[in-house]
Amino acid sequence: MTNPEKSPVPPAVIDDSTLRLFIGYHMKRAFNVVQADLTQTLKPFDLRMLTYTALVLVVDNPGLSQSQLADAMGIERPNLVVILDELEHRELIVRDRAPTDRRAYALKATLAGRRLYDKAVAAVITHENRLLASIDDATRSILIKALSEVREHQTT
Repeated sequence: MTNPEKSPVPPAVIDDSTLRLFIGYHMKRAFNVVQADLTQTLKPFDLRMLTYTALVLVVDNPGLSQSQLADAMGIERPNLVVILDELEHRELIVRDRAPTDRRAYALKATLAGRRLYDKAVAAVITHENRLLASIDDATRSILIKALSEVREHQTT
């Protein structure tokens, strides 16, 4: 017995020419590729993009306050607490009272955190070099500059 209702047949090729007029569309599609690969790159270290970002910023900026880290990451402070709790539970960072403000915490990486940082950063460099192998250094610089300019024009 055959089904009398026929499903519409999707076109063989989807026309996204209108969307391809927009830089944001290209940025999002490229980000999806980068994010998927980065997720796999960070998996062996039991890190996600946000935990990796927080760890890198803490290692590179010892004594950074939680407020400064939240601002640098562009996330709300309550959301940062969950990330810091995870890093602290794994003994990758410590939160010490800031000497100048007893209400604030100064964030520092532990030796284990710095060691994980070294391995994870090396893996991310390899990931990015592999993904961007077809893009020369001059074009990479232009791309970084252009994306930085977009970020600088962000409205808050």
